[in-house]
Amino acid sequence: MTWTPSDLNPPTRLLCGTGPSNPDPRVLRALSAPVLGQFDPDFTAIMTDVMELERVVFRTANPRTYAVSGTGRAGMEAAVASLVEPGDPVLVGNCGRFGDLFVELATRYGGDVRQVTAEWGRVIDPEHIEAAVKRARPKIAAIVHGETSTGMWQPLEEISRVCRAHEVLLVVDAVVTLGGVPVEVDAWHLDVCSAGTQKCVGCPSGMAPISYNELAEKAMAGRRSRVISNYLDLTQLQRYWSPERLNHHTLPTSMTYALREALRLIVEEGLDARILRHHRVGTALKAGLAAMGLQLFGDPNHRLPMITAVLLPEGVPDEAGRMRLLSEFGVEVATSFGPLRGRIWRIGTMGYNAQLSTVLTVLNGLEHTLRSFGVKVPYGSGVEAARQTYLASAPRV
Repeated sequence: MTWTPSDLNPPTRLLCGTGPSNPDPRVLRALSAPVLGQFDPDFTAIMTDVMELERVVFRTANPRTYAVSGTGRAGMEAAVASLVEPGDPVLVGNCGRFGDLFVELATRYGGDVRQVTAEWGRVIDPEHIEAAVKRARPKIAAIVHGETSTGMWQPLEEISRVCRAHEVLLVVDAVVTLGGVPVEVDAWHLDVCSAGTQKCVGCPSGMAPISYNELAEKAMAGRRSRVISNYLDLTQLQRYWSPERLNHHTLPTSMTYALREALRLIVEEGLDARILRHHRVGTALKAGLAAMGLQLFGDPNHRLPMITAVLLPEGVPDEAGRMRLLSEFGVEVATSFGPLRGRIWRIGTMGYNAQLSTVLTVLNGLEHTLRSFGVKVPYGSGVEAARQTYLASAPRV
């Protein structure tokens, strides 16, 4: 007897973990558009649209602004693979799981890796970066703009100034921050900046927007050895996205449609307005959690607006609590990694989900879930505090 799988019918969830987030329905519609060949002139025109829209969102004039076919990690790895040669000194600012990832990537490609670290829940001190740069004289410095594992937001301007002064290339992971907080590639002199699609950009996972300047391109062109990875070789990928259209790989057509639509929606809304929306919603969520008597995690001066980390009250089991919230309210939130696993929940309000209705739904479900484990939460306290905070922050017309 032959087994035949049932129809694909995934449940509808409110995705308030750390990604993916729920895409705008218009992005999902773009995914269903007819597939074109990768060199069809109508499709290459869409590729050009993606590059132009990304320049707006990255706030850059870099000609080398396009998308790597792969998740946000592919963008990070492409940057490291294309710049780091065996023996190159590499400095990583590390205060969380994705700082660890930069260390691993640079090590895998043969880099001589040094680290400047901070406790999880804090950010890297630029003075420590400067001291390490003077000691190690690295070729590149790599740092995470938004550390998703801890909910921390790393300031970049002073670190960039240090790197420029010492002729160090600055590589930035903006996977969670692009489209949700300012990412000023040109103004902050970020040499390479890569992102992902499934968070504040508001698209399913599968593409990695990237932008890099002439200094980074010159460093890639001046390598002593060939890039180890063919697929993630930016010197080849930039030719694929250029008018040359080097036949490197087959771009994921439908994902390119979706990315174009997600970027178009950002530009349509206005980048500043979108950033303000993420800020208002994140502030409302934090106010609601505090009103429920919950303690937020990490340095209060450097919390991301779109990822809120909250300490689990005593007696609430991590996995069982999240599963109850998912099964009874259809709301997904995330645990964390390493020393924070089981200690915090991370609540994402990103992209299309950065709305007051999302916050109120999460807080309502969270109140009932916590009560089911014996936590005394004042009825309706979170919802009301969030609502009042959100309304009080409305822009004046």
